[in-house]
Amino acid sequence: MEAKKIDKAYRELLRTAKSSLTPGDTKKIRRALDLAIKACSGNSILTGEPEIFHALSVATIISGEMGLGATSIITALLHDSYNRLELSKDALEKEFGKKVMEILNGFSRISGIDSMQSSFQAENFRKFLLSLADDVRVILIKLVERLDYMRNLDNAPEKDRLPLASETYFLYAPLAHRLGYYNIKSELEDLAVKYLEPEQYEYIDNRLKQTTASRNRLIREFSAPLSERLDKLGFKYSIKSRTKSIHSIMLKMKKQGVDFDEIYDLFAVRIIIESSPANEKSDCWRIYSIVTDLYQPNPSRLRDWISVPKSNGYESLHTTVVGPRGKWVEVQIRSTRMDEIAEKGLAAHFKYKGIKGEGGLDTWLSRMREILESSEKEDDAFLDQVRSGLYTDEVFVFTPKGDLRQLPAGSTVLDFAFDIHSAVGASCVGAKVNGKNVTIKYVLQNGDHVSIIRSKNQKPKQDWLSFVISSKAKTKIKQFLNAEKTQAASDGKELLMRRLKNWKIPYGDSLIQRLIAHYNLKNAQDLYFMIASDKLDLLQIKDTLLKEEQPVPIPQSVTIAEKEIREVVPSQFADYLVIENRVEGLDYKLSKCCNPVFGDSIFGFVTISEGIKIHRTGCPNAHNMIARYPYRIVAARWTKTKNAPSFFATIKVSGIADIGIANKIADIIAGYTVTVRNFNYSMEDGMFEGMLNILVPNNDVLYGIIRKIHSIKGVLKASRQTSE
Repeated sequence: MEAKKIDKAYRELLRTAKSSLTPGDTKKIRRALDLAIKACSGNSILTGEPEIFHALSVATIISGEMGLGATSIITALLHDSYNRLELSKDALEKEFGKKVMEILNGFSRISGIDSMQSSFQAENFRKFLLSLADDVRVILIKLVERLDYMRNLDNAPEKDRLPLASETYFLYAPLAHRLGYYNIKSELEDLAVKYLEPEQYEYIDNRLKQTTASRNRLIREFSAPLSERLDKLGFKYSIKSRTKSIHSIMLKMKKQGVDFDEIYDLFAVRIIIESSPANEKSDCWRIYSIVTDLYQPNPSRLRDWISVPKSNGYESLHTTVVGPRGKWVEVQIRSTRMDEIAEKGLAAHFKYKGIKGEGGLDTWLSRMREILESSEKEDDAFLDQVRSGLYTDEVFVFTPKGDLRQLPAGSTVLDFAFDIHSAVGASCVGAKVNGKNVTIKYVLQNGDHVSIIRSKNQKPKQDWLSFVISSKAKTKIKQFLNAEKTQAASDGKELLMRRLKNWKIPYGDSLIQRLIAHYNLKNAQDLYFMIASDKLDLLQIKDTLLKEEQPVPIPQSVTIAEKEIREVVPSQFADYLVIENRVEGLDYKLSKCCNPVFGDSIFGFVTISEGIKIHRTGCPNAHNMIARYPYRIVAARWTKTKNAPSFFATIKVSGIADIGIANKIADIIAGYTVTVRNFNYSMEDGMFEGMLNILVPNNDVLYGIIRKIHSIKGVLKASRQTSE
C-alpha cells in the first residue's frame, strides 16, 4: 500500500518538474528517491507523517511552487536522510555532483538546530542564516520544509503547535517575503495565525466563504469593460483575481479598528501582459492609463515598483480605483517576467539573470551577512535586528552624486550616514536635505537628496540608539560605545587597584564580586566604568569594604526563578496545565494584559516572581514571549467544571448617541447570568462611547453578549478589549 502511495507522489513530482528536467535528470531523481526510501524506512517526522512522504512533499513544492530544477529536487529528497544513506560522501558526489553535496552539507549544519527545545533561539537563527553564504538553496529547502510542517500541523502534538506557529510567523514568513516568495509568505502567515489567533482566523475565514459569490460577481463586472478595451488595442494579456490573505485582513481590522464588513479592498485584480523587456515598462503604463480612464483612481494609492523595484526584485505597478457599486478595487499591472519573479522569487532571478532585479537581492544578502557577522551578542537585540532586516518597507533617497540608496522606511539622516560609511556616521552632526539644513534625527522621505555634514569633534552617543532604524547603524553605534566603555573601564580598574594598594586592601575576584553584588551590577566592567565616570565614589567603596564581611544574600527573585524553572522545564509540555477552580500545588494567575476567559485558546508563561501567568494565544504580547522564551512556555487548556468560575472581561461600545442606548445594553446584560462590575459611558457631539466591565463564565457567553450589543440600532462597534 505504501509503495503505491510513494509511486503516486513520485509521479506528481515528475509532473510538476516536467519542463525543467532532461532524461538524465529523471534517472538521478529516481536514484535519489530509492536511496531515501531505504534510509527513511520506519521514520516519521513531528507531524506523524512518514519521513519519505515529507521528503517527496518538500521536493514537489520546491519544483512546482518555487520552480527550481533537478539539483534542488535531489537535495530535497535526501535532506532528511543524508547522514543515514548507504553511500559514502565520495560516492554521493560522484553520482549526483559537487553542487548537491555542497547544499546537503550546508543543510546538515543547520538541521541539528531545534529551537523549540532551546533557549538560544537567536543563536540558532544566526547559524541558520549564515548558511546563506554557502548556497541560498539551503534556505529555500528549509523554508519549504517548514511550509510542509505547517500544512500538517493539526497532526503534530499539541505542545509543539504554538512554538512552531510563532517561530514561523516571526522568522520564516518574513524570510519568504524578503526572498520574494509572496505566495509562500502569505500561506505561512495564514497557517501561523490559525494557531496563534484561532478565533480571529475562524471568524475571517467564515466571512470570506460567506461573501465569495458577491465578490466573484464584482470581479466579473469590473473585468468585462477592461477586457473589451484591451482586446481592441491588441494586447496579449490575462486578468487574475486574488483575495487578500486572512492574515492581511486581520492586520487591517486591528490597525484601522474596523470590522470585516468595513474592509473595502478585500481582493486585488492582476493584469499580466505579454511584453518584451524593452517595452514592458511603457506597456504597463499604457494599461494603467486604460484602467484609470474606466475607473476613478485614488492618487495617494499609486505604487510604482517598475521604475524602482523593491530590494528583493519585486516589480509591479499598483493602484486603487473605485469599481462597480462604489467598491474599492486594488489593481496590479505587470509583465509575465515580473509576475514570474513575484510568484517564484529567487528561482526566477536566476532564470532572468542579466535583466535588472538581481542587484537588489545581492545587496540585501550582504547586509544580512553584515548583521550576522557583527559582534552583537545580545540575543534579543539580534532578533530585533534580523526581523527589521527581513520585514520592512523601504525609502529611496539620493546621495549628492545622484546615487540611489535604499533604506528601511522611517530611517533618519543618521541611518543614511552610517549606510554611506561607519566613519561618516560616527562624525555626522546633521545634513542638507534638498538644500535645507536638518538635524541628525530628520526622518527621510522618498526622493530626498541628502548631503551629510560632519565634524571631527563629533562621536557616537547612547541616545543615538533611540532614533536610528537600520540594523547597520545600531550595530556600528554599539561597537563605538562598547569600545569607549572598554577603554573607560580599563582606566577605572587601574584607579581602583591603585587606591586598594594605598588602603592596604588586597585586590582579588572575591572582593570584586562583593562590590558587584553590593551595587547590584551585571559584571566587573560595569563596576570599573562607573568608577571611571565618577558615578561611584571611591571613599564610599572603601567604607563598604572595611565593614565586617557578611555573606552576600541571594536575591529572592533569583531563588524563585530557579525553583520555578526546575519545576516546570523538565516536564515541559509533558502534562497540560489544567485551569479550573483549584490547581493542586501549582501557582498560576490569569494575566491582566489580555484577561483570558474560559474557552479562550491559552498558554502558560513561567515568570520570574509571579508563578505561571495564563495568556490568550491572541494576546498582544504572545508572539514576543513565545519567540523569545520558548523554554518558559507551558501548554494549557481549560477543563470542564461543574461550577464554572467567573472571568473578568471588558467590552468597548461606540455608536450614535441615543437616549435609550444605555438601557438597551443593560436589558441585554440582564438576559445573561453575568455580574456587572461597572458600566461607564459618555455622549458627546452626537456620539456614544462606553466601557462595560463584567464577570462572565466563558467566551461563548462573552461573544454572545457582544453580538447582541452590536445588533442594537445605533451601535457602530462592540468589541472585546485586550486589557483593562
